[in-house]
Amino acid sequence: MAQALDIERWNLECEYNNMDHRTDLNGTDRLIVRRGQPFSISLYLRSGTYQPGLSSLECVAETGPQPSEQYGTRASFGLSANIDTSRWSAAVTSPPGDMVALSICSAPDAPIGRYTMTLGRSGRIEFILLFNPWCPGDSVYMDNQQSLAEYVLSQDGIIFQGSHGHPIPTPWNFGQFESGILDICLRVLDMNPRCLNNPGKDCSGRRNPIYVSRVLSAMVNCNDDRGVLLGKWTDGYEGGVSPMFWRGSVEILRNWSTQACQPVRYGQCWVFAAVACSISRALGIPCRVVTNYLSAHDTNSNLVIETYIDENGDLIRSREMIWNYHCWVESWMTRPDLKPDFNGWQASDPTPQEKSEGVYCCGPVPVRAIKEGELTFKYDAPFVFAEVNADVTSFMKKKDGSISKVTYTTTVGQKISTKSVGSDAREDITHLYKYPEGSDEEREAFRKANHQNKLLQQQQNQGLHVAIKVTSDMKKGCDFDVYAVVTNNTQSEKKCRLVFGSCAVSYNGFLGGNCGFKDLLNVELSPGGGESPCDVYTWPPHALDLSFNYIVYVLLERRVPLRLNYSKYGGLITEDNLIRLAVLLLDYSTKETILTVRNIVLENPEIKVRILGEPKENRKLAAEITLQNPLPEPLENCCFSIEGANLTGGCVISEKLGSPVGPGEDAKVKIYFTPTHFGLRKLVVDFDSNKLCHVKGYRNVIIGK
Repeated sequence: MAQALDIERWNLECEYNNMDHRTDLNGTDRLIVRRGQPFSISLYLRSGTYQPGLSSLECVAETGPQPSEQYGTRASFGLSANIDTSRWSAAVTSPPGDMVALSICSAPDAPIGRYTMTLGRSGRIEFILLFNPWCPGDSVYMDNQQSLAEYVLSQDGIIFQGSHGHPIPTPWNFGQFESGILDICLRVLDMNPRCLNNPGKDCSGRRNPIYVSRVLSAMVNCNDDRGVLLGKWTDGYEGGVSPMFWRGSVEILRNWSTQACQPVRYGQCWVFAAVACSISRALGIPCRVVTNYLSAHDTNSNLVIETYIDENGDLIRSREMIWNYHCWVESWMTRPDLKPDFNGWQASDPTPQEKSEGVYCCGPVPVRAIKEGELTFKYDAPFVFAEVNADVTSFMKKKDGSISKVTYTTTVGQKISTKSVGSDAREDITHLYKYPEGSDEEREAFRKANHQNKLLQQQQNQGLHVAIKVTSDMKKGCDFDVYAVVTNNTQSEKKCRLVFGSCAVSYNGFLGGNCGFKDLLNVELSPGGGESPCDVYTWPPHALDLSFNYIVYVLLERRVPLRLNYSKYGGLITEDNLIRLAVLLLDYSTKETILTVRNIVLENPEIKVRILGEPKENRKLAAEITLQNPLPEPLENCCFSIEGANLTGGCVISEKLGSPVGPGEDAKVKIYFTPTHFGLRKLVVDFDSNKLCHVKGYRNVIIGK
């Protein structure tokens, strides 16, 4: 008869196990392991010894408030000769004696979360179980080590903002392994309404990364629940802070937890996405933040965005908009609920825009389903498809109440971007969402999606063409010119009215004050293009040499400059640093109206960071941080702040300047910090003042042992 082991005490070997399971950055004071991978504990017997084939040990693993074998939240198993990594199992790996080395393995599809495990009659241990993207049996398995280092283990990253013409890399501290963050992430799951209504079923659902990702998409915003962030896009940020204030997820998650799960004020799309990425990585789901430039917000699922302008070309606000950019996340997992070939990256969007199944959430939907036009696939494929593929139709509302169609050509879904693996460079992943424009594959995807507007769309307006051109000196604080360029490709002279306007705009399309305006009532365009007489130049551009063969170009275009002065735009632009340029051209002969729009982003000054001292673990360092004031006026209330995973102790360290910084002068501080772990780390820097708000910078620091 088998003799049950009489256990007196045990050692969870947390340091060894956590390192082996790549959870040691969470700390080694408790057991944190990944599913489908064995871990070892030491058992010390009160009496007797372990005898192979004669000794027994009944183990019961439970998670959640209502554990049951029916829901998969309770598992009973005994000793086996060898570990079976396909299910819950245990095996002794030590020789006979009064100390037993016990190897335990969870099922690769076990629900994640907090577990208690009873060992016989007297043993009871606790541990946290996470998804395991290193385990081939786990549905989040990823077989590339460099990608795993980036999408699971990296605690910092880059989020792309700016415009499609000028993507701006912004550093972010994900901080998923900082002290207390994993517990907060598990609390986010526990506070979701599904868990509060039926905790047993919800905990069972945590075996499935599809379910967990969908819960996170809802819980990162607070529109239906006690979620993490409250979004705000208009009318100031009273009662909270600007979304530009945040440098990372750690402070947001800690604030939510310490404030009794009251929403943190405020977030916008990149903040929602970054927090969702932090939680996903903390739980073991490979995740990355994605930016879609010229992103459509389609409210009625017809794949068409209808925009309206007034007679000056200014946008009239409506629910359907084109955002300058929009951020969401992609998570890596299999999709056994769908037909084959749709595993891999799944898009989900925690920014509250439209309801899905009665809740403000979106996804996950396979990125490949968007590319192929498979809009019946779960979840929310039509909304994401529209974000990158919607057609745009524009109308002009005139003062007399009449409405006329405007010729307006724009392509939504441009330069879809994410941080590259192993570097801070931008990786363009547009090809994962869309086939090349005009290709047979694109037409087939549109046919599947029933996107008739795109299929029937033909090239319009071969006659008049309007473009907006800019120069490279568009820096905040400078005066500069932008140009409307008009070309007449018809065989007849054209007389037109040209309206060239500019105004401040937020990244999601809210218009601000006028930054510059020009209305030309009588613009004459010669046939075949250009003004008369035409400008002529040669190539190559050097002095005439009769022995040289020249190509002569005739400039067949009309350029209209618009001067943008800091004295006017400086007090109007938002923290997004965006100005909307719009050219409206009215052809008097045909009554056709052509609209061209371009958003430009003004560059902030560079933050320079110099590390003083030899970067080593647990050795105090100083960061000398400098920013030159580019504005023609003083900067007041200047403050530098830094944070970085394993660099600043999980805190934000700030240093204020005691006096104003004049035009052209340097704002400079020295901030001390002590790294706690070796490796490549990112020190994220924020500069704030009365006139330059939340300028971001960073410095990669290699910490030695």
